[in-house]
Amino acid sequence: MIRRLGPVVALIASTLAAQPQRIVSPEVHGDRRVTLRLRAPNAKEVLASGEFVPKPVPMTRGAEGIWSLTTEPLSPDIYGYTFRVDDLVINDPSNASIKAGINATQSLFTVPGDTAALYDEQDVPHGVLHRHHYRSKAIGDTRAFVVYTPPGYSADGKAKYPVLYLLHGSGDLPTSWSDTGKAHFILDNLIAQGKAKPMIVVMPFGHAVRSTERTPANRGRNLELFAKDLLGDVMPSVEAAYRVHTDRKNRAIAGLSMGGGQSLSAGFSHPEKFAWVAGFSSSVPDNLPIKATDQFRWIAIGRDDFLIENNRKLDAALKAAGVKYSYQETEGAHSWRVWRRYLADLVPLLFR
Repeated sequence: MIRRLGPVVALIASTLAAQPQRIVSPEVHGDRRVTLRLRAPNAKEVLASGEFVPKPVPMTRGAEGIWSLTTEPLSPDIYGYTFRVDDLVINDPSNASIKAGINATQSLFTVPGDTAALYDEQDVPHGVLHRHHYRSKAIGDTRAFVVYTPPGYSADGKAKYPVLYLLHGSGDLPTSWSDTGKAHFILDNLIAQGKAKPMIVVMPFGHAVRSTERTPANRGRNLELFAKDLLGDVMPSVEAAYRVHTDRKNRAIAGLSMGGGQSLSAGFSHPEKFAWVAGFSSSVPDNLPIKATDQFRWIAIGRDDFLIENNRKLDAALKAAGVKYSYQETEGAHSWRVWRRYLADLVPLLFR
């Protein structure tokens, strides 16, 4: 019997020997350096791009056509990246962790710190994420939004909660603030630490115009339609399905990039609806209604963000109008690394 298995064993051994070397990518080292690898034996050049470098970095070709790059030690955080193989941009095929979008994706890696980050899943009571589908009368389409309910919401059948409408950026999805922004873990941890009030967070879909062309006409139309959908469809649906306060003092709106512009536009235009308005790295719309109100207004952007001059003009306009607001420029560019931090900074200030 053993002799009969000999040819089979030999075949399996030869087959395994012929298999290409398994790629480990990303490999996070103990000193917080990260090695990225890609098998591309026919490539003439491979570049790595992402939130860990200011511009694309050439990778080095090794044995079996495996290209690699090892970073300098990185700060603890979640980083997005892609590869450019000659003229083709791809994700890391060895990495199942991705940031999804409607027209682009990125691979992700996490560099852990010595202690847990606010965006980490910690050993605290957790809230629940709910996904809703609805027919938008304003847009004439079936759409979705995601709702976070805080720990204890289901068990407590009487208490009402304030609500934060949290908007994503261009190319993102209703799930982007939870999948990539880790908003639910940030809320869980801040609530557990007593730094934030328990609140419901609604994450709607910000693309009201199906076209992905970023023309001024499409941007203006998207801004207009989204506001109608939010006020006329999403908010009534939320207020019918969840125990939320419906007065302005218990409503906040905030967003990043495109969603930052949407939050500023809807918030500034409807002070009777929102007492709390915030924009992260906002794409500030033209003709934003600026007038003094009693709203809490919070605006932040990274110094390396391509939208910084857009936000500085808003800062000057608010200052000239005598509006009470908070404006800050921080380290960072146009990335989720910045926006997760802004959310963690904003949430403890709300509904106080």
